[in-house]
Amino acid sequence: MTLAVIFAYLGLVLLVGGLSHRLFRGTGEDYFVASRTIGPFLLLMSLFGTNMTAFAILGASGEAYHEGIGVFGMMASSSALIIPTVFFFVGMKVWALGKQHGILTQVQYFRQRWNSDGLGLVLFIVLIVLLIPYLLIGVMGGGLTLNLITKGDVPRWAGSLLVCVVVMTYVCYGGLRGTAWVNTFQTLVFMILGGVAFIVILRELGGLSGAMAALAEKQPDLLIRGDHIKPLKLLTYTCIPLSVGMFPHMFMHWLTAKGARTFRVPLMVYPLCIAAVWIPSVTLGVVGHLSFPGLKGPAANSILVRLIDLHAPEVLAGLLAAGVFAAVMSSLDSQVLSIGTMFTQDIVRHYGWGGGEQMSERRQVLYGRLFVTAILILTFALAQVVDRSIFKLAIWSFTGFAALFPIVVAALFWKRSTKYGALASIASVAVLWIYFFSKGWQTPGYTVGGTGIMPVAVILAASAVAMVVGSLLTRPPEPAVVRRFFPSHDPGGR
Repeated sequence: MTLAVIFAYLGLVLLVGGLSHRLFRGTGEDYFVASRTIGPFLLLMSLFGTNMTAFAILGASGEAYHEGIGVFGMMASSSALIIPTVFFFVGMKVWALGKQHGILTQVQYFRQRWNSDGLGLVLFIVLIVLLIPYLLIGVMGGGLTLNLITKGDVPRWAGSLLVCVVVMTYVCYGGLRGTAWVNTFQTLVFMILGGVAFIVILRELGGLSGAMAALAEKQPDLLIRGDHIKPLKLLTYTCIPLSVGMFPHMFMHWLTAKGARTFRVPLMVYPLCIAAVWIPSVTLGVVGHLSFPGLKGPAANSILVRLIDLHAPEVLAGLLAAGVFAAVMSSLDSQVLSIGTMFTQDIVRHYGWGGGEQMSERRQVLYGRLFVTAILILTFALAQVVDRSIFKLAIWSFTGFAALFPIVVAALFWKRSTKYGALASIASVAVLWIYFFSKGWQTPGYTVGGTGIMPVAVILAASAVAMVVGSLLTRPPEPAVVRRFFPSHDPGGR
């Protein structure tokens, strides 16, 4: 019965994606950016859905299982403030420039801003590499959920494959409009069912007060910060939400907005949405010790699904598992579509493949679909050999994108910034990210020199310095380029 409920839900997802195709106009712009028609509610749901992923549902509960209640403070509290701020100062300006210059992708913006083909190509490669760990958490989360909820009858690889096939189907069929519709549906599903899961599981554990009292007796250190999360670690985690400014799928959603007013609803409501997901996830991760003590390492990724399976009736367990699938797919779809869009526009068309700028709309859509399929196949293959904490995989992805934040700030607000400064910034991020990434796997919970400082703070600082120094040591950008992106600029200094 549980499996039947999950398959019924996946059928509904495909139906929503199919219905959205009725509005498809057959153009590349419609497929990749929905003809810039995404309104406030769809934007909020899509943005929220693409962020509240397996990372927030499975990863946060798994990390809270190990680290305690302070996990909420590490990510959710700072995200609730920083992400809306980035929406306002970066997202709205990106939308305005995208509409003004007909920009479809993140890479296209930076290439035009600094008039550099080389910069665009380097950035495309770096963005793909940084996004792979984040794609992995979605595919891994789907496989893990289906495996546990069926008590091992469905192997992890089959669950991962199912997620990839469903996402590939509605993304390839419906493009961004289909993705936005499905994300809205799935976001509502996992918010509602997440609330149900929270209530049902806590009731079985004696209510919130009863569960907390029992946990305080057995492992009180999980309910206070204590030695689990060092102050410097907590502080430097606040850099992580800056990643929203450079995530390809976030950029894509900004470019799709109807107008400036579309951003008002996300700005006001987003903090509440974060709290609605993170508080239950972290709480259930902590109280999971009462039912499943002694889980080690990546095994804690499954704590939420284990609790659902143990404490929820069969049909309800299927519905709650469907909610986890919703969280997984609502992010995976936007991510693969965003890089499919970049591949088509910034590689195929830009470099003259398949007709270049004269490429037909139909062929543009075809290339986008082919790249989406290829990325999902690659991610599925990697998911079969990677066995890491979902939370930490996501943090490493966030670290790279957060460290690139100085690039978008310089591009939008600093006229003197140059392509060489941007290239120096990207190079510093790539080198340091690879270094810390390799060290991080060797030492669980790795921080810089054992100080508690997260690598993101160091890489972000190095990236900012490289951007500034590289720009000041090189020739200023051409006045024509500056005038294009800063119309009020007077090259004569008047």
